[in-house]
Amino acid sequence: MKASNESVGAAWVFIFILALLFAIQSFLAYKFIGDAGQPSWSYGAVRDVPGESPHAIYPAVPYPQHVKGAKGE
Repeated sequence: MKASNESVGAAWVFIFILALLFAIQSFLAYKFIGDAGQPSWSYGAVRDVPGESPHAIYPAVPYPQHVKGAKGE
């Protein structure tokens, strides 16, 4: 069964419209939500090791590894 030229043309028009809508949406997102530059606030250095956090829920181990035992072994 061979597709008619009308359905093939309509399919390409539909694909083109979808691609165009995607490009317009991407451009608008880039334009209005895009990179605003460096933030004006600074928290400084934030310690992200769970055992060193003041909000840690586990007792601190004597060595910086995340395991218990002699010298973190």
